[in-house]
Amino acid sequence: MKYCYECGTKLMVKECEGEGPIPYCNTCQVFRFPIFSTAISTAVINRQRDKVLLIQQYNIKDFILLAGYVNKGESAEQTLVREVMEEVGLQVDEYKYMRSEYFERTHTLMLNFVSIVNDDKLDALSAEVDQARWFTLEEAKQAVLKNSLAESFLLTIIQKIEAGII
Repeated sequence: MKYCYECGTKLMVKECEGEGPIPYCNTCQVFRFPIFSTAISTAVINRQRDKVLLIQQYNIKDFILLAGYVNKGESAEQTLVREVMEEVGLQVDEYKYMRSEYFERTHTLMLNFVSIVNDDKLDALSAEVDQARWFTLEEAKQAVLKNSLAESFLLTIIQKIEAGII
């Protein structure tokens, strides 16, 4: 953030007690802490824990995890359940928070979950999803977008599934 979101003044970096160097607006005389979005991503897993659902969106050929932004007033868990239902028409029966990572390109804190669904029918895809496919764990490792946050999250989850932790 280079400019104050209230008045437009160029921000300077100033020491904030207990916080370190933080952008500061001399006009408003306040520290301007970074603003970012929050989203969830999830590896949707079948009940037997031997298949992963990956999706393609926006005419991009790469497969990714299902994801969506947290709406105002919504918890990350509510977002998870809503996004899975909206995008692929499946009900989440169980979920577990895995980890988070900041995604610089979109200034988004990604909260990653694994979610278990009871049904594997894909007959209610939203217009946001070009294709959704179930992959074995091995196939998913190969199909997911390489060198991506989705791949990083997925590989961690598959490792835990294979170790019997999930």
